Amino acid sequence: MEDDGAAAAEAAAAEKHFGPLSAIEEIEGLLGYTFRDPSLLTESLTHGSHSDLPSYQRLEFVGDAVLGLAFTKFLYFSDPSLGSGKLTVLRSANLSTEKLARVAVRHQLYRYLRRHSAALDQLVVEFTDSVMAEREEEIGELSYGGSNNKARKVLADMVESIAAAVYIDCNFDLELVWKIFRVIMEPIITMENMNEHPVTILYEFYQKQKQGKRPEFQYSADGLLHTANAVVDGVVIGTGVSPQKRMAKLNAARDALQKMSEMEADLSSISEQQQHEQGEI
Repeated sequence: MEDDGAAAAEAAAAEKHFGPLSAIEEIEGLLGYTFRDPSLLTESLTHGSHSDLPSYQRLEFVGDAVLGLAFTKFLYFSDPSLGSGKLTVLRSANLSTEKLARVAVRHQLYRYLRRHSAALDQLVVEFTDSVMAEREEEIGELSYGGSNNKARKVLADMVESIAAAVYIDCNFDLELVWKIFRVIMEPIITMENMNEHPVTILYEFYQKQKQGKRPEFQYSADGLLHTANAVVDGVVIGTGVSPQKRMAKLNAARDALQKMSEMEADLSSISEQQQHEQGEI
């Protein structure tokens, strides 16, 4: 009985220091990497609201730089034709809060975070629900914002912190870190699957097709919601609503493009019908 009590006490002490052993094992399984110092992983999974142990903030600082360098090296050698501009765009898109937060959602990392914040939990649940409703082909939109629901930085921080924990634990082996996170971060955003910004598409359409006219965006706010109207010659051509002003503008551009697409389809259908009727006369 004494041995059982000692074992239980030892397990409790280990859990307090390293976190739930199941969490450690599950994340090691996800990474395909076994930590020599599990306390690094525990630190990477500890939010500032959990006061017993140091939070992940220092690791997140390191992880941001580590993933930046690892991904830059990957891009540089994987496609020599990419200029500095495209390299910058792809690095920003793949390491943005929007993208890394979705990596955390995809691998359900938040459930392992040691925290004491019901408000944070609710925000993450709302963001997670919005991400789960996204289509996989929308990955190309993450460079400028993928949904109405703001990406939660805590999720991106977790990915960066875990990367830093691996980097330190493996004696700063950048190649090994990238070998692990290259898989974790799938799908990678490339120039082929990155969609052009909706506002840019709208501007270019009016520049080319409408004698150089340029849509303007007008904004209003009602409580926590922002409304953006895309306007041409005083006529509203698209409307977007979001808690974020930036996303409201994006949604207004998307709405305008959708309406333009539907109008073109209707005109094409009418034209085909008229040709069919003329052929019967």
